[in-house]
Amino acid sequence: MINMTLYRREIKGSIKLMIIFCAVIAMYVSIIISMYDPEMTKTLVSFIEVMPELMASVGMKPNASSLLGFMVSYLYGFILLVFPMVFCILRGNSLIAKYVEKGSMVSLLAAPIKRRTVAFTQMAVLVSDIFFLIFYTTIVELLSIAGNSELKVVELIMLNIGLLCLHLFIGGICFLFSCICSDVKYSIAFGAGIPTFMYIVQMLANVGGKAEKLKYFTFFTLFTPDNIIEGDGSAIVGMMMLLVGAIVLYILGIAIFDKKDLYI
Repeated sequence: MINMTLYRREIKGSIKLMIIFCAVIAMYVSIIISMYDPEMTKTLVSFIEVMPELMASVGMKPNASSLLGFMVSYLYGFILLVFPMVFCILRGNSLIAKYVEKGSMVSLLAAPIKRRTVAFTQMAVLVSDIFFLIFYTTIVELLSIAGNSELKVVELIMLNIGLLCLHLFIGGICFLFSCICSDVKYSIAFGAGIPTFMYIVQMLANVGGKAEKLKYFTFFTLFTPDNIIEGDGSAIVGMMMLLVGAIVLYILGIAIFDKKDLYI
């Protein structure tokens, strides 16, 4: 199902963008983890108490009493949600719709390659990129907290498996609309618009009050870092729902592209 020539070419096309995002993530992860100590935590708590609603909107909580809780509060509410999401949007929308809009799909389909193979290969590129980005993030985290007595490897790995499921789902949204739309502007409008809108809804729900009910209208609610590190069964269910949803989105995207009138 995978055309290795196309796969290798697209993976090479991901390298520059991947380097940029890996560098940004490494910088934020290493800096924030290095900030974990009792005195600094008190300072951050004071800062949160000054602007509680703003900090709550991006998942920052004043009760982070452990290293992993500190990481959940300051990494998994904004940085490790938004940056990989932006990567999914940029890469996902350049794999199908961009080729169709520029007419480059002609050369791809002129070769003895089935449409389904082209779409599956492009999907494999996006999934590989997401896997690598989350794997890299995990390695950076482990290196940053190596030697710390509070290190909980199993919980951290489970946390990042949940993060992987979330971003595979987001990548599935981007890939689906890249397959549906023949113009990049429409692909980005939906592929970027839906995840971004859902994250804004999640931010409003995090503030609490009447807005808390909005959490039932966003898929970000299925990723619950606090419950994951506590081993809560509902968190595993949420992870599985994201993974199954991602698989459905990718399959649907491939099926739509296979039957699509390309007008080329």
